[in-house]
Amino acid sequence: MKPKTIQIIFLSVLLALNLLKAQKSKNDSVSVQTKDSKIPFEGYDLTWMNGQNRQTDFPLTLKDKDGETILTGVAYVDAYYNYDFHHPKDNTHTVSSAIGCSNEFTINMASIGLETNYKNMIGRLFLQFGQMGAIVQDLDGTVNHGKNTSGSNLKYIREAAAGYHFNLMHGLNIEAGIFMSYIGLESYILGENWNYQRSLPCDFTPFYFQGARVQAFPFKKYKVEFWVLNGWQTYNSWNKGLGLGISNYYRPTENLQLVANFYLNGKDTRNNPDVRRFHHDHSIVTRYFHNKDRKGLSQAAFSINNHYGFQSGGGLKAKDNYIVGTSLANRLWFHHNTIALSLRGDAVLNPGAYLAFSPSPVINNDFNDAIKKGEKLKIFQGTTTIDIMPNQFVTFRLEYGFRKSNIPYFAGPEGTTSPDGWIDTPINFWRPDLRKSDSRLTVAVIFRL
Repeated sequence: MKPKTIQIIFLSVLLALNLLKAQKSKNDSVSVQTKDSKIPFEGYDLTWMNGQNRQTDFPLTLKDKDGETILTGVAYVDAYYNYDFHHPKDNTHTVSSAIGCSNEFTINMASIGLETNYKNMIGRLFLQFGQMGAIVQDLDGTVNHGKNTSGSNLKYIREAAAGYHFNLMHGLNIEAGIFMSYIGLESYILGENWNYQRSLPCDFTPFYFQGARVQAFPFKKYKVEFWVLNGWQTYNSWNKGLGLGISNYYRPTENLQLVANFYLNGKDTRNNPDVRRFHHDHSIVTRYFHNKDRKGLSQAAFSINNHYGFQSGGGLKAKDNYIVGTSLANRLWFHHNTIALSLRGDAVLNPGAYLAFSPSPVINNDFNDAIKKGEKLKIFQGTTTIDIMPNQFVTFRLEYGFRKSNIPYFAGPEGTTSPDGWIDTPINFWRPDLRKSDSRLTVAVIFRL
């Protein structure tokens, strides 16, 4: 090697070292000047997003003498009256995890909870009571697997976790417990969504899991989570395998959110460990207008959420057991964000009724007959929602919903339970009254403190 070449390399190394030293000094200077510069999504207003809590104040907060938060309490009540235009005699609203009754007043969820991030500790406990918890938990067959797994052990727990926060990157959390799943774009908590009835794709997605997760913020505007879970919307395991999941949130600005979630679950079908289940969803949420000081239109946002999933193995074929769905929503806020109008349309193609709700406890019905003949379930849903929000702690919601399917799927006037609507009435040769469409009008009051 020529001496001149060696000299050039030596000078280049010196220059690189000096640049690195200068950059480190600059970073150290910035970190001293900006104490909270590593806080993820710092300064962002996320209260407008679909699936997010719109609170900015938390009155039930306990602080120490230095002003650091020790505990934050939460109280939540969701009550509704749902008017089904079919007037089913058993007052059952079918094919929904959000609305279970019709033509009667219902407490959908009453929840209280505490959470803390004090001194890097992570603790969270939310209890739930009400109809929606029963709808979701009734789908969990793992409570019958083995002993000490009864639903009574956990039925009143909405979320519970323990863990620790590490000051690495922009934050690293390790937790174990019961977690709320990221159901596409929307939330298990209906008050956080733009609509009361969830979209069809989100309604066919798991709402919770028991397991462990690592939540990392490698960059200030990006969050990733890795999950190890017992199964698909289960407290316990079906067989011996564990499921895996990953969730990604990227927010380049407070007006844009990109989401992508992946689930891979194996051995979570009873006595059939060869079945594999995959599910993916991704979404885009954007706020394209914002001026909260206006009395007229003060905010506007749009979202799109797509889902794809399948199961195969153990005698099942992916081409016959998959789901494809999409949901489009637009929300307009008025009068300083105290009134909102949300319009949403969604559709699902679900061959083999993969992940579909059963429309009736009576096995002999028109829906099951159509699926056995190989018909592919296709559903459309349109929803219009008006919210009145006098403050950040209460929402009055009026919603109209219409659904249509290609095969009989929704409750008709004669109901889906028994000839007289009571579960202990002999069924004999009676068949549920299922229709291809339904419509409803729902009034809800949602309180959160």
